[in-house]
Order: sequence, then structure tokens, then C-alpha cells
Amino acid sequence: MTENNARSADQATENGAGGGRIAHIETEAARLAALAGDLSVPVPTCPGWTIADLITHVGRTHRWAVHVLRDQVREKIWSRQVPSGLAEGQSGDAAWLMEGAAELLDTLRTTDPELEVWTWGPDRRAAWWPRRMHFELVVHRVDAELALGLDPVVPAGVATDGVEEFLHNLPHAVWVTRSLAGLGMEGATIHLHASDGEGEWTITQGPTGKITWARGHAKGDAAVQGPVSELLLMIYGRRSPGDLTVHGDRELLDRWLAAVDF
Repeated sequence: MTENNARSADQATENGAGGGRIAHIETEAARLAALAGDLSVPVPTCPGWTIADLITHVGRTHRWAVHVLRDQVREKIWSRQVPSGLAEGQSGDAAWLMEGAAELLDTLRTTDPELEVWTWGPDRRAAWWPRRMHFELVVHRVDAELALGLDPVVPAGVATDGVEEFLHNLPHAVWVTRSLAGLGMEGATIHLHASDGEGEWTITQGPTGKITWARGHAKGDAAVQGPVSELLLMIYGRRSPGDLTVHGDRELLDRWLAAVDF
């Protein structure tokens, strides 16, 4: 399946599963808030951050999404341009995070998914935002768990959707494509193979840093096999490929993963 066909399938799924995704956001927000006890704990997977920084980042992201959806924003705007309710230099805490999450959930439930709004991804519809907010929470909940010495769990179905959400948006993340453009890897292929399900994806590096991807089996210049949750965390830089089974050009894989840092 090509990326365009995959995109159509994803859109059909999102239109029918909005409530389920909103429920996931509610669960993940509560899980992250429950981890926000000692806000001074460093977060190794986000160098230079503490739990306080992590909570502040996620809460700002929620308020950003609310602003875009409620005000029906159609021009580019980033989270730093949206009021957070925090004083200059102040960090968020669990209560502040949950306040923003509640506002986000209410907004998602009352917004037409077909509403035209700005996104940084390929879709200019409100339906883009719940999926993105879901995985923003999943990955940062994992960050907090790793910081606290816990073993994160991402269900296989959620992780499979997360891999595809990442690949769906990656060609439009300009801060990533700029890095990829400097690698000189045009035509290189990377294959991801879930060992605990049917998920397989091949990523092809194109010109000017752009990528294309397709579902299905292929060899790839580099191939990685492992549980789909571990594949998800690897492409987000939260797991080392050394924790999975790697075939082919490991150096190419390492360079590519370093460039796609979200």
C-alpha cells in the first residue's frame, strides 16, 4: 500500500474512531499526571529536562491544540505563541496539566472532525489533532516512566497506529527533513518488522530529505525486527536499535534515526 492509499485508510479510520482516541487521550493524560510527583527528577530521554519541563511541554501542547480548534485557526501558529496560563519562568504541575487536558478533551468532543484548521502535518482538518495529541502523550508518558525507573508498556495496537502516525507526518516535519537532506542517503531504504503482529513498513529516503513509505514486506538496506512497541520507541529515540534485531547497514540506520529526532 502506498502512502497516499494509507492516508485514505487512516482518514476513514479516524472519522469512525474519534471517541476511542479521545478516551485514550484522557487515560494517557491521567497516567502522566500520576507520574508528576517529584518534578525535579531528570528525564534522560529528553536531555536537559526535568519532569517539570516535560509536564510544562505537554500542557502547552494541549493548550495550543485547543486554541487552533476553538478559534478555527488556519494560519501557522506554534505552541509558544499561545498563552499557557503560567507566569514567566513558571513550570506546570499535575493539576495544571489536567486542567489543560480537560479543556482539550471538551474541545475535541465538540469540534467537527472535518473542520478546516491549521496543522503542521499533511491534513488540514481538525481530525488530525486527536491522533497527534494521543501520541504526544504516549511518548512523553514513556519518558516520565523511564525517568522514574519504570518499564513502559504500549499496547501493540496503539503502537502500530503510532508507527503509522509517525510515518504519516514525518515528510511534513520540516525540522526533520532538513536534517535528512544533509545525509546524502537518497534511495536508501529502512524496513521495520513487528515480531508480535502483522506490521511491516518500508521507508524510502527521497530527495531534499523527503521520505515515502509503504506497508508490506521488503528487505531494506537496513531492517529492524522486534515488538511493535519497541519499534515505536526506537523511531522516537526512546530505545536503541541495539535492543532489537538489526540486519543490514547499522551505520545507515543509526544516522537516519539521529536525523529524525522528534
